[in-house]
Amino acid sequence: MSLWKKTAVVTLSAITALSASACGVASGSSEAPKQPSVLELLASDLKGSLQKTMDVTDKSDSVTMTMTGTVGGEKISMQGVMDLGDPVKAEMTTPDPDGDTTTIRLIGTVIYVEVPTKDRASMGGKRWMKMDMTSIGQQAGMDFSKQFEDIDPTKQVKTLLAAEGVTVIGAETVNGARTVHYTVTTPVATQLAQVDAKLRAGVEKQFAAAGVKEIKVDLWVDEQYRPRRAGTVMGAMGDMVVDYTDYGKAVTIETPPAAETSDFAEMLQGLKNLGAGS
Repeated sequence: MSLWKKTAVVTLSAITALSASACGVASGSSEAPKQPSVLELLASDLKGSLQKTMDVTDKSDSVTMTMTGTVGGEKISMQGVMDLGDPVKAEMTTPDPDGDTTTIRLIGTVIYVEVPTKDRASMGGKRWMKMDMTSIGQQAGMDFSKQFEDIDPTKQVKTLLAAEGVTVIGAETVNGARTVHYTVTTPVATQLAQVDAKLRAGVEKQFAAAGVKEIKVDLWVDEQYRPRRAGTVMGAMGDMVVDYTDYGKAVTIETPPAAETSDFAEMLQGLKNLGAGS
């Protein structure tokens, strides 16, 4: 029987059971009702399975991730760990064009980028560059605070739960784990509805400039109701695939010391003041 058809429940005939009881003979061939497998439930009970996935993921403390994709035509590749507490924290490394790696820490909506050793002298010896995506977004009229939400497996499940028209592609193996692949494509208006009203117009202009009319989201869920892969396609603006492994592995992600940190927003303001005074 096809994996994607719900398994028929096998039961003993009531008449047979009554007859065996009347004759005083214990039946040795009784079968317990056959229950659907997790993969079958994932495929047939979309809302119920996604809600259970949401519950399981919500209880997860951490996860290891690998991210690949493109942003503005540039290829990106990152790997690291995520603390799924409140706020969400992440530490990732990404390769540099010169062959080195850069460490990036995400603490809520604040991003810390490690300054290369050779460049620290020009930064007053500071090791980290701080970028508060909320304040930067307000200055630019854009919502940058949600830029890294797509790497959070919890966010991906919530997106599918809230969307209409989610469909099942089928069973697929992801990094050795058996999964069910879900997909949904939503109009840009659905995405805009989740953006702060004050910033919505700027985000809408960005989508329009890139010719993006719809957003495609894919999710692969394993037999433990855990996301194993998530994908997002936003037309010319970019695409991203995140693989998840090692749920529950202990991680420690700390906010860099203020004494070792330069603020990007303050640097920008300093440049503006310098320009205004010239």
